[in-house]
Amino acid sequence: MSFEQSLYDLIVQTSTNLPSDIRRLIAEATKQETPNTNSSLALQTISLNVDMACDTERPICQDTGMPTFYVSTPVGFDQITLEEQIREAVAKATKAGKLRPNSVDSLSGKNSGDNLGPGTPVIHFHQHRSPEVEIKLLLKGGGCENKNIQYSLPQELPGLGRADRDLEGVRKCLMHAVYQAQGQGCSAGYIGACVGGDRTTGYEGAKLQLFRKADDVNPNAELAALEAQILADSNKLGIGTMGWGGKVTLLGCKIGLMNRLPASFFVSVAYDCWAFRRLGVVLDSETGEIQRWLYREQDEIKKLAVGKGFQLTGKEIVLEAPITEEKVRSIRAGDVVVVNGLVHTGRDALHHYLMHHDSPVDLNGQVIYHCGPVMIKDASGNWKVTGAGPTTSAREEPFQADIIAKFGVRAIIGKGGMGKKTLQGLKDSGAVYLNAIGGAAQYYAECITGVDGVDLMELGVPEAMWHLRVNGFATICTMDSHGRSLHQEIDTASFKELEKFATVQ
Repeated sequence: MSFEQSLYDLIVQTSTNLPSDIRRLIAEATKQETPNTNSSLALQTISLNVDMACDTERPICQDTGMPTFYVSTPVGFDQITLEEQIREAVAKATKAGKLRPNSVDSLSGKNSGDNLGPGTPVIHFHQHRSPEVEIKLLLKGGGCENKNIQYSLPQELPGLGRADRDLEGVRKCLMHAVYQAQGQGCSAGYIGACVGGDRTTGYEGAKLQLFRKADDVNPNAELAALEAQILADSNKLGIGTMGWGGKVTLLGCKIGLMNRLPASFFVSVAYDCWAFRRLGVVLDSETGEIQRWLYREQDEIKKLAVGKGFQLTGKEIVLEAPITEEKVRSIRAGDVVVVNGLVHTGRDALHHYLMHHDSPVDLNGQVIYHCGPVMIKDASGNWKVTGAGPTTSAREEPFQADIIAKFGVRAIIGKGGMGKKTLQGLKDSGAVYLNAIGGAAQYYAECITGVDGVDLMELGVPEAMWHLRVNGFATICTMDSHGRSLHQEIDTASFKELEKFATVQ
């Protein structure tokens, strides 16, 4: 087995197969959550999605993130050649649909199409005295990456008061970091944190904490106690899975420590989602053959699903475009809504485009899906969806109400909720926001029965406007046309709980 093949296998397995420790955490969370609640339903669907991704060897989440490699090699090893092999394996995995093309030119917006470009993939090289090559890979999506946060102490924190330059100040920062993520980072989440360092090394140190195993014990007794406290206290906030309320908001917390400058005291937090994709391999330095896998254990849970996700009862509201305003006005926040028929994907680039141009298709009475799918062509040259969960909707907040009004859109599907401007737009125009389960790329891909076509392909695969046929696409209405937002209600309730942690309980 060559280095390139071993690297390709590492990428594929990281994208499609959750590590053993994270599987255990999700299984425990499913048991802890209150049965027959929205959060319980979401966790059951997540578990099913994990099984489906593993069985089909397709991405767990359609956002396969920024491939980030941490590589340790023996002294004298040819790192230049290994970097070339990593890049070749990344491009190969992208072409095969195991990674979504995510490398975008920051000025032109052009997608490279193969995940290669300045700064991508991210590769950190180190030397060690072992004769083997160790490679760890983290695939962390943009939705949770956007919820990373860095604090400079002392600092006033909403609900918690002043965070000083001490361990108590660190505690307040970490509680605020979990609160501010809400459901936008695909909770239940997992945080790595770094106390100290500078602006750059602090964030890198936080991300490195995500490579610790979930069940390890911090060698620093004070930090070990704080990790346990943050985990317990975060799960009292009531944010829950997908931000739908519930008992499980955080799956794990890991904290590292670095020295700092006298003038600076940074607390950096790397927020990861439930689709916590990180694996590693140890390779023979001569042949490239995999000697052993990291983060895989013999007693891992092979099957997570304990149910079949959304169980339709016949009482759900069914939407199929074109949708009338009367139909939309009959939907209330909290209703289970099943979408059939045609939906049109649209993310950041499309929303910006629609603000200044006509739509390539008639959107009157239609559904926009905040989704950047993973797409490949089959042997006949037809497009096929290999992953299609929702992306974080908050990024479209500046545009959404205007686009709904301009084009007559009746439903938006996404995750994490949207803000006051969109809520008012839903009320004024007669439209609803439907929350799908973030990260459930395979569960929702199974609901897609066909691809009618694509427009604006020049924006790149994730940002193009795909026209998809769906059947049995289950969601929950979390923002209705009457001014109610479940996201705002959870935010308000969890903030009241956060205020209780202004002092140590």
